[in-house]
Amino acid sequence: MEELKLLEQELINAVCSYVADQHYAYPENVMAVLTYDDEIGYGADIELNGKDLDSLTEAQLVKAIRKWLEEEYSIDPFAVSIRLEIEDDEGMVAYVD
Repeated sequence: MEELKLLEQELINAVCSYVADQHYAYPENVMAVLTYDDEIGYGADIELNGKDLDSLTEAQLVKAIRKWLEEEYSIDPFAVSIRLEIEDDEGMVAYVD
């Protein structure tokens, strides 16, 4: 498989879909802000219907991306590796290979 690059908006879409599924809500009702901290790594701050939820950890963010890969790309989510990075011009991205 050729390396796939998921841009920040697609990562946000993955998080919104993941959180919506967990809370029996519509993805449109979820707001997500991707985060990075030197001590805790990657994550996402979440709001559902205007109410703050617990932030996603890096492990949960990767789980959301794996779910997105399976649903949107028909890729076996456990047959690939996912590498998260911050790029100056594109923000947070995920490389999948």
